[in-house]
Amino acid sequence: MCLILLAVRKHPRYKLILAANRDEYYDRPSEPPHFWEDAPHVLAGRDLVAGGTWLGITTKGRIAAVTNYRDPASVKANAPSRGNLVRRFLAGDLDASSYLEALRPEKDRYNGFNLVLGDRDRLTWYSNRSDRVTPLQPGVYGLSNRLLDTPWPKVVRAKAMFEETIAHGKEIDLQSVFGLLKDQTQAPDESLPGTGVPLEWERILSPIFITSPTYGTRSSTLLLIDKDDHVTFADRTFNSRPEPVSTAKFEFELDQN
Repeated sequence: MCLILLAVRKHPRYKLILAANRDEYYDRPSEPPHFWEDAPHVLAGRDLVAGGTWLGITTKGRIAAVTNYRDPASVKANAPSRGNLVRRFLAGDLDASSYLEALRPEKDRYNGFNLVLGDRDRLTWYSNRSDRVTPLQPGVYGLSNRLLDTPWPKVVRAKAMFEETIAHGKEIDLQSVFGLLKDQTQAPDESLPGTGVPLEWERILSPIFITSPTYGTRSSTLLLIDKDDHVTFADRTFNSRPEPVSTAKFEFELDQN
């Protein structure tokens, strides 16, 4: 993922509302969200190059998502796939604290990443760039390709739109949330971060929804868990065009044991 918005226990009906965009090269093959044949309790998309995923939930309520940390000067060509960090957590049984304790000694093998890990009741953020383990208290958070709540223009804009969208009543209008994830407003040059990519790419990467000839937003995903542990997981998958090439919606009750 390259943008994750989180509302943790900030809504009268939902204990978690997550909205996210995954940005990737158009020619990198992947599968849209589905329950995996080799791990039937895992609902997630799948990267067909390395076998990992960017965002998922299990029927027991384990949740994980990853974003890359943009720093091209430090990229290791042969680093392991960051999507497998998500896959291993979803398919395993370690809690977030134990999983991160095991991961931290090998964190530098990976290119820069942010992880959001946890379960139906608690989430934790971790980045190998800060090496901080941060439990997410009730609140609204935004995460892109830097650290949590780094005030990049897309994060600031998306959080404001997200908070406004979820503030109206007990129901969440999924179409409105998908609408904000489709926002293509480009930040002015004076607000752009300097992350080590050319200025033209800073411009291309600045909107919430990214388009370019070779790279852009490949999926938009919504994940909601209400206070009765009912899950709504909705996804729109894209590939170089503004219209989705597939849509999916899953609803189920989390296992109670």
